[in-house]
Amino acid sequence: MADRRWARLAHRLYAARLRARLTGAPFPRHVALVMDGNRRWARQMGLGDPKLGHRAGGEHLEHVLGWCAGMGIRHVSVFIASVDNMRKRDTDEVDHLMRVIEDVVAERLSRPGSPWQVHLAGRSDVLPDTTRHALKLAQEATRDRGTGFHVTVAIGYDGREEIAGAVRRLLEDAARTGATLDDVAQGLTAEGIAAHLDTGGHPEPDLVIRTSGERRMSGFLLWQTAHSELYFCDVYWPGFREIDFLRALRAYAARRHT
Repeated sequence: MADRRWARLAHRLYAARLRARLTGAPFPRHVALVMDGNRRWARQMGLGDPKLGHRAGGEHLEHVLGWCAGMGIRHVSVFIASVDNMRKRDTDEVDHLMRVIEDVVAERLSRPGSPWQVHLAGRSDVLPDTTRHALKLAQEATRDRGTGFHVTVAIGYDGREEIAGAVRRLLEDAARTGATLDDVAQGLTAEGIAAHLDTGGHPEPDLVIRTSGERRMSGFLLWQTAHSELYFCDVYWPGFREIDFLRALRAYAARRHT
């Protein structure tokens, strides 16, 4: 017990030291999070059911959003599940993950005390009706929040599908105005495609943090992260500590100073 108290005290002191060193440093306006390693964390912790890592990970998101808000980071995007996750993982695991999203993520973000306005990215048609409904309710409940804090929940998401969908919507909008295909081709711009993405109107991520030690994007925000700084952290998502978050900000600030 005493060892744990000393460890917590050391953690708080080191976090305070990191925050002090970040005073005046350039901060990301928008942080994107690939929350990876829930099942491996559960195994590491000796939990009988690795799926319990998803609940720990969902609950941990609230803490990390609090750290972001405390540092003045007003835009956060979180990658919860890809289209492949929905299709290829065990049905029981996917059902458990969807319940976590309904009971933890959607419910807590829509609470009156939360500052976050919820936005959605991805294919709602691959989600169970209850999950889709819970996320839509969270989006509606937070629509009028004027705090300036925005969280985008990417679920049933694939970056290539998002880009294809953006081009399709751009063509559909042009067709409704009577434009020809040649007109569209001549006027096609990166800005026009970006405006039709699921995240249209939001700033692109300045910093992407992925936990679990994996060094890949897994299709997350492929268009939007073309110029983002990438930070890969070896800890699993439920074990991602405030000092890990502050180290990511420190690395971002160091790169921006060079």
